[in-house]
Amino acid sequence: MAQRRSSFRICDLEVAPGERGATELPAAQLYTHTQLNIPLQVVHGRRDGPVLLLTAAIHGDELNGVEIIRRVLKHRAIRRLRGTLVAAPVVNVFGFIHRSRYLPDRRDLNRCFPGSDRGSLGARIAGLFTREVLAHCTHLVDLHTGAIHRSNLPQIRGDVDDEAVADMARAFGLPVILGSPPLDGSLRHIAGTRGVPAIVYEAGEALRFEEQCIRAGVRGCLSVLRHLGMLPASRRESGSQQWEPVIARSSQWVRAEQDGVFRTHVALGAHVRKGDLLGVIGSPEGEGEIDIVAPAAGVLVGRNNIPLVNEGEALFHIARFDALGEVARGLEDFQSDLLEELSDAEPPVV
Repeated sequence: MAQRRSSFRICDLEVAPGERGATELPAAQLYTHTQLNIPLQVVHGRRDGPVLLLTAAIHGDELNGVEIIRRVLKHRAIRRLRGTLVAAPVVNVFGFIHRSRYLPDRRDLNRCFPGSDRGSLGARIAGLFTREVLAHCTHLVDLHTGAIHRSNLPQIRGDVDDEAVADMARAFGLPVILGSPPLDGSLRHIAGTRGVPAIVYEAGEALRFEEQCIRAGVRGCLSVLRHLGMLPASRRESGSQQWEPVIARSSQWVRAEQDGVFRTHVALGAHVRKGDLLGVIGSPEGEGEIDIVAPAAGVLVGRNNIPLVNEGEALFHIARFDALGEVARGLEDFQSDLLEELSDAEPPVV
C-alpha cells in the first residue's frame, strides 16, 4: 500500500494532502499598532512533487502579478496538482496599501534580501520572508511590471547559464527571454544562492491591470507547473506552438539628450534597426526638436509612457538578439494567440 503523503507546514499553517489553506505572515505594525500581514495561500497536492513559490507585489505598486496569482489559484487545473504551490500575492503590504513601489522609509524591498533581524524595516521583512517562506520552496516565479509611467513587453528574466533556470524560462512560453544575472539583494538572487531556480516575469506598467499581460502570465505560470511535472500536459501545448523563445544576452536603454516634451513613434514589441527614428523631444511650441534614434538593432522591450522628460531619463529599452527576425515572428504569433484565447472562462479586464 502506498504511503500517504505528509502534510505541508509553513508559518502556523498545516495543510493536508489534497487540501488548500491560507495564513498570514506577520510583517510589521502601523503607528496604531494595527498588524500588517503578508497573505499566503497553499495548495498541497495528493502526490509528491516540487514546491513552487509564486510571488507578486514585492514592489507594492506592481499589480498585474496580484491578478495573475488570483487566476492561477482559481484555475480548474490546480485541482490536479502534484507537489505544492505556495502563493504570496502581496509581499510588500506597505507599498500595496500606499500604491507605492517602496517601503515607508523609501527602501526597495527587492534590494533587501536575504535580510536581517536587526536591520532596516526592509531587511527585517526580507529576512522573515526568506526564513519562513522561501526556505520551504524548491522553485520560484517572481511576478513584476515596469515602474510607474513605464511599460515592459511581456518577457522573462533569468540567469540562463543555469540550466534549470533556462528550462523554466523557456517553459514559461514567451518569445522574449532576457538572460541576466540577478541583482544583489533581490529575491531572485537569494533564491539562486540557495539552490532554488528562479525566474522573473516582467509585463506591463505599475498601478494598472492589463489583460494581455495578465493572460500571458497565467498561461506562463501554468506552463511552468506542467514543465515541473506538477500538472499534466495540456492538449493545447502538444506541438501547437510554431516558434521557440529566443534569449537576448544584452540590452540597453536609450536616454533623453535634452529636457522637453517627448513624442514616441514606436510601440512595445517593435523590431527596430540601427538609426531608426524612435521619437522626438522638443519644446511645447515645437522649437529645438531633436530626434531619438535606435543605437542598435533589436526589439523594444520597455518604454517610457509620460511625455514630459528630463535630460538623461530612460526612454526606450532595446534587447538585442542574434535571430532578430525569428523574435519578431514569434511576437506576432504570440500576440495574435493571446487575443484569441479565453483564460479559463475568466471575463477579461477592460
